[in-house]
Amino acid sequence: MSILCGGPLHEGVCCLACARWAWKRCLHTAGQDSETWGLATAEEFEPVPRLCRYILAVYEDDPQHPLWEPPGGYGINPDWLILRRTYEDNHGRAPPYILYLDHDHADIVLAIKGLKFSKESDYAVLLDNKLGKRKIDGGYVHNGLLKAAGWFLDVEGDILKELVEKYPNYTLTFTGHSLGSGVAAMLTLLVVLHRDKLGNIDRRRIRCYAVAPARCMSLNLAVRYADVINSVVLQDDFLPRIATPLEDIFKYLFCLPCLLCLRCMRDTCLLDEKVIKDPRRLYAPGRLYHIVERKTYRLGRFPPVVRTAVPVDGRFEHIVFSCNATSDHSIIWIEREAQRAMDVMVEKDDIMEIPAKQRMERQETLAREHREEYRAALQRAVTLPVPHAYSSSKYGTFNEMADSHRWSGESSFGSSKTRENWDELIERLFDKDESGHMVLKKSKRDD
Repeated sequence: MSILCGGPLHEGVCCLACARWAWKRCLHTAGQDSETWGLATAEEFEPVPRLCRYILAVYEDDPQHPLWEPPGGYGINPDWLILRRTYEDNHGRAPPYILYLDHDHADIVLAIKGLKFSKESDYAVLLDNKLGKRKIDGGYVHNGLLKAAGWFLDVEGDILKELVEKYPNYTLTFTGHSLGSGVAAMLTLLVVLHRDKLGNIDRRRIRCYAVAPARCMSLNLAVRYADVINSVVLQDDFLPRIATPLEDIFKYLFCLPCLLCLRCMRDTCLLDEKVIKDPRRLYAPGRLYHIVERKTYRLGRFPPVVRTAVPVDGRFEHIVFSCNATSDHSIIWIEREAQRAMDVMVEKDDIMEIPAKQRMERQETLAREHREEYRAALQRAVTLPVPHAYSSSKYGTFNEMADSHRWSGESSFGSSKTRENWDELIERLFDKDESGHMVLKKSKRDD
């Protein structure tokens, strides 16, 4: 009798488990990822459409005689193009890129191309990684992307240093799409950790915009570098949401739907606390900008809105089953929708007729709010606790790791193996205010 009842009972449990998975995952929409985030302003989002056009220009065989360009052109002045490197120039060590001196916006821009499916060298960069293989600055990163970034710093470090010193009031921006976004994020991390290679450049002059980013760094690094690294995600884009190691994706490329489904079912059963405390799990880097243009159970596209935050938990953890998951990864669509979102924000500002003085005050307020949000994210990462979420150093991030003079070598950057008691760490980093809330000590605020 027990044998006869065991079958139906087992089937019932399986049906309930599948129903729970379907309810939790198949009904999940991209808008839920950022529904609690604040709205971005035109001032902070202004670089994104422009940088997308610069990335698009890298895809052209000749940017001065483009075969295709978005409405309004790429906005590149040929006289300001410092250099352009192709696959042949890079010998498979890194994707193609351009170095552009944008005098109109006082910006030195290094724009990196995304993955090209016909290039084995791009696959080699992606596949050069194993979970937890490379550690730097107290966290884990994608090994192949870090090596490519090290190659960039070796090859172009001198010219970047020359430009940074020649134009002391210009920002230094690294940007890229897909594969290039991961390289750009890793390059930003290296430059911040070794600013002496670029003439001791001020950290506040360095920034990165990773468009449709790959998950390339552990959660502690993703949060700690949110003051310099920004990620831009369009609606349902699959790549920032795939916790599956990239090497597994390409090994099982012909059975990708099955792989994603199995991985998604596995992630559904994992507790959020366990996911967050896995120090090797990689995430989309930095501050996140989510462009939302489709609404739940509504057909068609709507005027896009841009939401932004420095999230700790809920950082694009769930795959969205959508027919747009791959098209939203396209740099052409991202540029188009980013520009539409920018136009909507500018139009609202024009209707409000904000005076120039108030615009400046709003920019200062925005910068202050971003700093406060960044500190709050650091505090939450410590209190969760995320492994190695925060520790003081001369960089304002973590203890400096052992240097490597050859970035592309096989030797590890090294790491500190000291484990800190979290209660002691919190007491050292935070004080209680009058209301009993934890706040960063003044010495940390000044970093």
